[in-house]
Amino acid sequence: MKIIEFDILVIGSGIAGQTVAKTCVKEGLTVAIADNREYGGTCANRGCDPKKVLLGPTEIWESAKKLNKEGITSIPKLNWKKLQKFKRKFTQPVPLAREKELSGLGIKLYHQSPKFIDENTLSIEGKTIRAQKIVIATGQVPRKLNFTGSKFLKSSDDFLKLKKLPNKIIIIGAGFVGMELAHMAARAGSKVLVLEVGNRILNDFDKDLSEHLLQVSKQLGIKFNFNVEISKLKKLRKNYVVNYIVDEKKHSQKARLIFNTAGRVPSIDDLNLKKGNVHYSKKGVQVNEYLQNTGNPNVYACGDVSDHSLPLSPLSSVEAVIVSENILHNNRKKIDIAVVPTVAFTIPNLASVGLSEEVAKKRYKNVIVNYQSVPYWYNAKRINLEEYAYKIIINERTKIILGAHILSPYAAETINLFTMAINMELTTDALKSMIFTYPTWANDIKSMI
Repeated sequence: MKIIEFDILVIGSGIAGQTVAKTCVKEGLTVAIADNREYGGTCANRGCDPKKVLLGPTEIWESAKKLNKEGITSIPKLNWKKLQKFKRKFTQPVPLAREKELSGLGIKLYHQSPKFIDENTLSIEGKTIRAQKIVIATGQVPRKLNFTGSKFLKSSDDFLKLKKLPNKIIIIGAGFVGMELAHMAARAGSKVLVLEVGNRILNDFDKDLSEHLLQVSKQLGIKFNFNVEISKLKKLRKNYVVNYIVDEKKHSQKARLIFNTAGRVPSIDDLNLKKGNVHYSKKGVQVNEYLQNTGNPNVYACGDVSDHSLPLSPLSSVEAVIVSENILHNNRKKIDIAVVPTVAFTIPNLASVGLSEEVAKKRYKNVIVNYQSVPYWYNAKRINLEEYAYKIIINERTKIILGAHILSPYAAETINLFTMAINMELTTDALKSMIFTYPTWANDIKSMI
């Protein structure tokens, strides 16, 4: 069988894969990309971007609700069908645009998940491909749940393209995806039940602020069950019934749709990595400080699929630049990522950067923890906000900020200022001395420290 040769084969067409492919082809290398889904990746097609488009009108709805009878005379109704039509203006052009751009650069495109044959050879679309360097940038996929009837579960992908929002839905998993979908659905008129195997929401975020958000979520009408063990999911004619156990008591709930948001895992199952001597774990493709695989030196990994990475699009693009540099210049750039902020796009947002209170107290002898709920501050009062809270962690000796955790409608923006302050090792005195516009949410950070 004829072997097709390339300098670089990139697996995955998200932001990480695109960045590597475009950088390498512009340097004169022969490049191919393979993807078994729409070109453009998760974020643009079925993740961050469409989620934010659908989220936008719910923010307006929330603002109007807060100010009803305070100058706003009626609360607007959300039309889910029209929201989806608006969202498709952003998502529908993506795959074709990405394919046109990449092929226009001379990159060969494949539409299937490759399988390793040996360290440099893969099978794609019935063809045998050999590449000098292989970059795995396949991202993550929903974690599969293993109980009777789990095949009937829907994913966040399904939620974001629903033509009609059901009257009642059940969401399994109270991580950031589950909480974002729950808030979106509840404000769009759906009754929402969240089932969580753990004892709290948003386990990766600050516990105290997560509790504040839980109370806001309950006020919105979202119901929660914690410490859940799901036993069975059954399909009825139009609905589904989920059976589960809490504190040794059996429960049963019915809904039109049930969604699995119980985390995401590296998308590597279809790659036949063992044949390629590619080392991997449950966390993803194992890499060294150059983002080079620890088993096969011809393989690199970047983005969510790497065991080094956090599942965040901005980090994926940074890692892709590092991989490109190391392919082109023989491993001259090590991965050295500064602190990275994370956000749950609920309303209000819950945002975090740097160290948690627990980690900071273990790592440093003396820390200051500024933790308050401040719905009485001006920015909160002027929009009738019921909850506004923060927790800032400071090194008592150096006055350098170690971590910041914020719950507010604009926490996703405000957290960027703390990210900059931590990365630049600014002291609280330095931050307080700066002049910000007033009255703004950004100016509030000086009161937080």
